[in-house]
Amino acid sequence: MDSLFDEPHNDFAPLASLMRPVSLDDFIGQHHLLAPDKPLRTAIDKGNLHSLIFWGPPGVGKTTLAKIIAQNSQARFIELSAVLAGVKDIRKAVEEARALKASHGKDTLLFIDEIHRFSKSQQDSLLAPIEDGAIKLLGATTENPSFELNNALLSRVRVYVLRSLEYTDLRQLIDHVLQDQTNGLASLQLIIDEDIKELIAKSADGDARRCLNILQICGDLSENINGRATVTPDVLNEVLQGQLNRFDKRGDMFYDQISALHKAVRGSNPDGALYWLCRMLDGGCDPLYIARRVIRMASEDIGNADPRGLQVALDATTTFERLGSPEGELAIAQAVVYLACAAKSNAVYTAYKAAMADAKASGSLDVPVHLKNAPTRLMKELGHGKDYRYAHNEENAYAAGENYLPESLADSQYYFPVERGLEIKIKEKLDALKKLDQR
Repeated sequence: MDSLFDEPHNDFAPLASLMRPVSLDDFIGQHHLLAPDKPLRTAIDKGNLHSLIFWGPPGVGKTTLAKIIAQNSQARFIELSAVLAGVKDIRKAVEEARALKASHGKDTLLFIDEIHRFSKSQQDSLLAPIEDGAIKLLGATTENPSFELNNALLSRVRVYVLRSLEYTDLRQLIDHVLQDQTNGLASLQLIIDEDIKELIAKSADGDARRCLNILQICGDLSENINGRATVTPDVLNEVLQGQLNRFDKRGDMFYDQISALHKAVRGSNPDGALYWLCRMLDGGCDPLYIARRVIRMASEDIGNADPRGLQVALDATTTFERLGSPEGELAIAQAVVYLACAAKSNAVYTAYKAAMADAKASGSLDVPVHLKNAPTRLMKELGHGKDYRYAHNEENAYAAGENYLPESLADSQYYFPVERGLEIKIKEKLDALKKLDQR
């Protein structure tokens, strides 16, 4: 559908809709893209547009910026939602764009919100019209384009990353709304102390839409104090009840935060690990999901340098299952701190990957005859188990020089213990056994 910029004022519309900026001068945030010397700002000002994708979290201005671009370019603007539109809608938009180009030489900007929801065939239908210039594509997505969009489509567009708004941006937005006589809240003459504005900006968590929604509800619930509409701390607390930090369990923010937790543990930083643990819990992440990831960390990054780490992680999971939330979350925190402080080794993890690579690449190598099982007479006659040396019958319970790998891989080594934690002792033992083999 064609987007309308000159919409009538609607007292019942969300404040975020009423306050949507219509020019770059009114746009708040994204200075890394829209400062006067930045390429995107220059392209918008000159009308030299190209197909692009805006990637960023909700409420940072992706749709607004697309509409401002259309306004500046004087091009026709067609807006589709990937949630509702199909290939038929795309074809119709492209046909209209081609006709307009042929008859009036006018460009068409096709804006697709939530473009990551398009299937492969829907994305492929955009390739030819982008390639021949029938349309300029403006896409918006909250998901990582490198995972959600086809390589063929990505090669035809430029991706711009929009960031969460800074605290100062949100404070500027709040003041602007309170002073705006046309679409803002100036008519309410709200009394809001500076410390409450600060709390609103922080609670918005980088999301302009969220900030405006909080402001609008605060205005609706404001108290009459001495004849003035006033937003008190009690009003703000009521508005903020149930507000959670942004955390999308299906999106990049989820994986970025669990990645940060894992890397803080690996980096032996208990403070960072605790912070990201609490960010995820505060955002509503399932504690058992975190507990499972902590078990993985114990094997991948601590390993045999401190085998107790795995048991601590398992005990934390069991404790949470017994106690539930919020009491059980402390056990997960205890495990996270223990693993962050423990000696680190990825030797088992590295060995496992190397052995798996050989197993996949080497095909179905035969088991050496002396290692084969021989439960029947026929198998014994075929030599299964012949010359096998029972380790417990050897000195130090070790059959020096024995081979336990397929013949073509006999000299392979996968596990290299590190000089940390218990693996120091493991390395000393394996080195001693290797000397016995060499004899």
